[in-house]
Amino acid sequence: MSFTLRPLDVSTGVVYALLLLCGLYVLIIFEIINRTMAALLISTTSLAALSLVGERPTLPDIISWLDVETLLLLFSMMILVAIMAETGVFDYLAVFAFEITKGKLWPLIYLLCIITAVMSTFLDNVTTVLLMSPVTIRLCEVMDLDPVPILMFMAIYSNIGGTATPVGDPPNVIVASNQAVINSGINFVNFTAHMAFGIIFIVIQTSLHIRIMYRDVNKLRMKVPREIQELRHQISIWRRAADSLPHLSNGVNIVRERLERKITKLNKQLHATVKERNKRACPKDTFKSTLVELKAKYKIRDRSLLVKSTIAIVFAVTVFFLHSLPELNRVSLGWTALLGALLLLTLADRDDLEPILHRVEWSTLLFFAALFVLMEALSKLGLILYIGGLMEQLILKVDESSRLAVAIMLTLWVSGTISAFVDNIPLTTMMVRVVVAIGNNPNLNLPMAPLIWALLYGACLGGNGTLIGASANVVCAGVAEQHGYKFTFVKFFKVGFPIMVGHLVVSSVYLLVCHCVFEWH
Repeated sequence: MSFTLRPLDVSTGVVYALLLLCGLYVLIIFEIINRTMAALLISTTSLAALSLVGERPTLPDIISWLDVETLLLLFSMMILVAIMAETGVFDYLAVFAFEITKGKLWPLIYLLCIITAVMSTFLDNVTTVLLMSPVTIRLCEVMDLDPVPILMFMAIYSNIGGTATPVGDPPNVIVASNQAVINSGINFVNFTAHMAFGIIFIVIQTSLHIRIMYRDVNKLRMKVPREIQELRHQISIWRRAADSLPHLSNGVNIVRERLERKITKLNKQLHATVKERNKRACPKDTFKSTLVELKAKYKIRDRSLLVKSTIAIVFAVTVFFLHSLPELNRVSLGWTALLGALLLLTLADRDDLEPILHRVEWSTLLFFAALFVLMEALSKLGLILYIGGLMEQLILKVDESSRLAVAIMLTLWVSGTISAFVDNIPLTTMMVRVVVAIGNNPNLNLPMAPLIWALLYGACLGGNGTLIGASANVVCAGVAEQHGYKFTFVKFFKVGFPIMVGHLVVSSVYLLVCHCVFEWH
């Protein structure tokens, strides 16, 4: 009589795992069902697959697979943002951008995008886009701008800003909360230092890219603004009147000359109007009235709550930085965020918590929980070990002195390319295990930190490639469609994919320069 300690055949397990992963991506990409339901169904199916091959996890085992730190951090930040949104500060920031740029086109676009990026460094990207999109659409409408490209820019900058800190983007939250990553010495401060410095170059590249891509500013406007339509209509009427006059007498010639002078005057006015609109997002004569209207509608609604929210946010961010000091490292990032949320709830002194809890995105938290179970199941089926083995074989084929550079490039471009076409949350949940396996592999002897930076640059910035690459893109498209503006996959792809390739090129150069300067080993 004999028995097999591990009844699971490796090749069979990998096939099962790939089928499960493909099933998840098909359900999410083609939006066959809600993405949270897709994650729940596929994670449950993965447990069935484990049972079929002899691995039967118990309920306590399944609960232990959940990354409680990540879920706690997201929940706490959602509470903070839900309360802070009641103050109206996010709407006020958009109107403030319109005021200080005096309606000038590119300064207004860049300022809106920078505000979005800065907010995304400490707020979830989806939350930032949800807060900034409606008022941005309103600004575009009163200024005859097409909201779709502006919203695309905002989604892209939101993903860029979220890459800078451990709490800015869901992939960062997943990686920063991973115990193996924490044990490797990565904390809030060195995480932010390595990522934020590179993000500065990414912002410069993106700003130049969109300026070149939209050097013809008419692409940013509604097809034909009303005032220009009226001027062209008047010119055509006067031109027809002039051409209809016969060449008979001096009196007719005098009339013709006056008509020609009128046409010339209207042409100059049209040229000046077009030139002015190319410089300004809002016509000069309507700027003041538009500003008054926006200030009356979008203003700070609760100043005392804004002060309390600021205190709570400053407290949480301060403790995030103190968390990196070994002698002060007593609580995790998740617990720190929860303390900030509890502080704000205490200061706000609400009689009823139900309205706040209703604004917590429970479906997002459930989506994350289902992914954690799925990725642990895929790991037990052997997929993580298989992918890590393929990357290890590629890395071992190069000279030992170049292995780290090759591993960085491989991690960056693989994660970035895949992230453009699939949601970066399940990708990061899977790839962080691969990177940890490579970093702990004694045959390779590679440091883990540079591989983590490469993974995060790839996963977060790769999401800018397509409409389905990042959650913020999908949410932004949903908000635009609610207001009657159609986002298409192809339209976003034409803008986002070239920018994403630029992201990966700049990130590659930055990481290789860091490799040479800091001599990672």
